[in-house]
Amino acid sequence: MRLKKILMLGGSAQQIVAIETAKRLGYYTVVCDYLTDNPGQYVCDKFYLVSTTDKEAVLEVAKAENIDGVIAYASDPAAPTAAYVAQKLGLPTNPYSAVDILCNKDKFRAFLAENGFDCPDAKSYTCEADALADKENFDYPIIMKPVDSSGSKGVTILKDSAGYEDAVKFAFSFSRTKKIIAEKFIVNKYSTNIGGDIFINDGKVIIWGLMNCFRGHSPNPLVPGGEVFPAKLTDEEMQKAKDTLQNMVTKLGLVSGCVNVELMLDNDGRVYLIDIGPRAGGNMIPIQLSAIFGVDIVEMSVLAAMGEKLDVKPEIVIPYCAHYVLHSDRDGIYRGIEFAEEIEGNIFRKALYKNDGDTVERFDNAAKALGIIFLRFDSEKEMYDKMDRMNEYIKVVLD
Repeated sequence: MRLKKILMLGGSAQQIVAIETAKRLGYYTVVCDYLTDNPGQYVCDKFYLVSTTDKEAVLEVAKAENIDGVIAYASDPAAPTAAYVAQKLGLPTNPYSAVDILCNKDKFRAFLAENGFDCPDAKSYTCEADALADKENFDYPIIMKPVDSSGSKGVTILKDSAGYEDAVKFAFSFSRTKKIIAEKFIVNKYSTNIGGDIFINDGKVIIWGLMNCFRGHSPNPLVPGGEVFPAKLTDEEMQKAKDTLQNMVTKLGLVSGCVNVELMLDNDGRVYLIDIGPRAGGNMIPIQLSAIFGVDIVEMSVLAAMGEKLDVKPEIVIPYCAHYVLHSDRDGIYRGIEFAEEIEGNIFRKALYKNDGDTVERFDNAAKALGIIFLRFDSEKEMYDKMDRMNEYIKVVLD
């Protein structure tokens, strides 16, 4: 009997869990990645040195392998390719048009405005000179960012026009499509944004993994440093956030799978959808949510990509849970990480990316993380007290 084949776009350390899950489920795993040193190639059944953003090249691989499903697990750049290939071959997928909108911030802002969602004023640029010419035409503060990046790469908040030129160049340097967007900076009602993952089944959200985004412990305050569950919103605010997200899912025609979300509320109670990624969240968010809801979200993601029916009954089994991104505030040579006794008892899982002697870079974007720890707590107070003091409990040892 022929094994069903799944094409997996990306073989990074964070994507190995999806490859291993697919193999456990009995699928033949085919991985594409443009990096010659990606660890996923040593886990999968077959590997192709092909860029996950090259739609036509990946399509040829899919045809040659006669695949049955395709997934871009935890990868924004590869998500449009996965949808494109699946749609071309008549395989399970969310609509390519919807995925393309979500993966391009300028298109997403236009979608929000056209469909009656609250969204900030925004303007996009494909030419650096055009962006520079608008320096004095904004109502500051604004936020400048690439239309197609994730993990806060290339993002700058400008309180006034000082530093504008550098922000434009910085944003363009992280855009694969050489397109950036400047938008009005929204004043958040709370000190953190709401983020995490939702999971969609048959067009309906069945898992609401909404959490507080934890930032501020890194050299770049925009870089996600972790998530804490549950999100601190009133019942009314939480329901409004859920209604907004479900409305977006319905209008885009999203069918199934994990979707990474980031949103915020302003002082007037308006919900702003900041970034929505049509894929599982980075920093192993699905692992955290799997522990919280007593289900295997990675397995659900793989099954959804293969068009399998899901029979799950998520319920909260860990009421106070967080993950924290291990990082360094300076460059150096990795010698280990020391955890204080006060926090060690809260940690139920560690995922360390570095080995002794590896090079470590200053944590100014999400790609430079050293690993992830997952924590559980007995109360909300304990969770926030300890998360606010993580720098005291964790020491990265460098030469």
